[in-house]
Order: sequence, then C-alpha cells, then structure tokens
Amino acid sequence: MRRSSTDESTYRRSPSPEGKEPGFARGGPFRRCSSLYGRAGAGDAGGGPFFGLHSNPGPKGAQAHYTSPKGNKYVVFYLDLSFIFLLELKRCSMARGCLQGVKYLMFAFNLLFWLGGCGVLGVGIWLAATQGSFATLSSSFPSLSAANLLIVTGTFVMAIGFVGCMGALKENKCLLLTFFLLLLLVFLLEATIAVLFFAYTDKIDRYAQQDLKKGLHLYGTQGNVGLTNAWSIIQTDFRCCGVSNYTDWFEVYNATRVPDSCCLEFSDSCGLHAPGTWWKAPCYETVKSWLQENLLAVGIFGLCTALVQILGLTFAMTMYCQVVKADTYCA
Repeated sequence: MRRSSTDESTYRRSPSPEGKEPGFARGGPFRRCSSLYGRAGAGDAGGGPFFGLHSNPGPKGAQAHYTSPKGNKYVVFYLDLSFIFLLELKRCSMARGCLQGVKYLMFAFNLLFWLGGCGVLGVGIWLAATQGSFATLSSSFPSLSAANLLIVTGTFVMAIGFVGCMGALKENKCLLLTFFLLLLLVFLLEATIAVLFFAYTDKIDRYAQQDLKKGLHLYGTQGNVGLTNAWSIIQTDFRCCGVSNYTDWFEVYNATRVPDSCCLEFSDSCGLHAPGTWWKAPCYETVKSWLQENLLAVGIFGLCTALVQILGLTFAMTMYCQVVKADTYCA
C-alpha cells in the first residue's frame, strides 16, 4: 500500500544549514554538533555554558591557552634538581660541621690522655732510677713493682693517646677503630679483674698473706732493695709489724727480733728490745682496713677512670660514624 505525499513529507529531512545533504560519510550529525558547540563557544565571550555545560574555547583561544609544556617541564626539572642539590649540600655541610666538632673534642681528650701517660711514665722512670724495684712486696712476682707498673701503664696510655690523636687529626677510620678496640680491651680487662676480685675475695686474701710471708724472707737481702724499702715504709706509716703478727719476723731471723721499722720509737737496733716496744697491729689487716675506710675515694677514682674510658669510646665511635657519613655524602 502506497503512502500519501503528506505522510512522506512528514518524514522528509530538512536540508542542512550549509545547503548540503547530511551524510555519515561526511560526518553529518557530528559535524552539526561540533559546529553548534563552536558557535556557542564563539558567541559567548567568556566561554559560557551551553545547556549547563562549559563550552570549550575556540581554536584561537585553545591555541593561545595550551602552549607547549616542554619548557615548563624543563624548568620544573631544573628547579627540583637544584633543590635536591641544595639539600644534599646542606646535609653535607652539617655532617662536616659535626665532624669538625667531634674531631676537636676527641683531639683535646686524647691530648690530655697522652699527657697523663707521659706523667705516669716519668714517675715510673724516676722511681726505677732512684729507688730501684720500689714497692716490691711479692716474692712470686718480683717484677710486679710500683715502678714497673707505672712504666708499663704510662707507656700503654701514651700509645693509646697517640693513636687517638692521630686518628682525630687525620680523620682516619683505621686509626679511630684501632683506638676504640684498644680502649675497649682495657675497659673489659679492668671490669673482668674487678668482678673476679669481688667474687674470690677470700681466696685472694689467703694467697696474698702466704705470698707476703714468703716475701719477708727476702727482707734486707742483696738485690731486694725495693722490697726492703716497701716494708719499712708500710710498717712506719701504718704503725704495724709483720703480715698477720710481729711474730712473723721471728721465722725470718730465727730469733726474737723484728726490723727497726716496727719500733714505737725508732732507734738503731731497737728491734732487739722487748716486744713491748714494738707495734702490735698486723700490717695486712691494717692496710685492708685503711682501704675499706677510704673505699669511697677508691670507688670515685675507679668510677672516674671508667667514665673517662667510656667517654673516649664514645668520642671514637661517634667520630668514626661521622667520617663514614662524610665519605658517603660528600665523596
């Protein structure tokens, strides 16, 4: 059945505004939409909305607004790189400043350490030259004298202080680590001796008394000037006689006799007099009681020594870490 002309006219498309037939080959409806949005954008000076939507700017506006972003990207990249460089430079300068501060502190500490070792070594040499084996009380360890102990201690302290000073001046990691290990070894050795001393006090007391009694037989003999002087000084200053009693000297002389340093009033051959003219206090217990009375001073001395060593260990490890950081950031 054929449609009427009126029906056909209702379905007939109107010609396009440009006078061309619409078609999908040329982009028909899409073209109209794009031209419609383009006219709306061109009609609105501010790129106003069209049906509630903001229209895009025209071709010239788009070309003026969206410039090439390459230059901006390069500028941002350079700014970021400069900022990172400044941060690293600041971090490097801070690390270098900390390193310099620790360096001078450690150098001053080790300089005092080295000077103290020089003083101890000088006293030990003076005692060895003038007094012989001064304060040698043990017969089992004849080399364990005050002079020898001072010489060994002063030499070791000087060596450690020298290594620390050179490590601080040269900022050498090997020297700093060597100083740290040597000082740590000394600290651990002292701590071990202290722990063993308090753990075996009774055994040490018995052994010390037996060894000191053996040493009495060397009193006044040739080649034992240090032991003789040590016993004379102890008995005179502490007003005591013998290790555990004045009768300890009877075994030495095989007679009722004591050294003249045991007399209440010193005179030549006063040790041959009656026991009523001699000191009765045992020297071992007297010296031990004196140490206990001055235990606070001994403890403070030991604590100060430990703190000095811990301070040296802290300076050495801190400077070692600062040198490593400086080499890492500022290489």
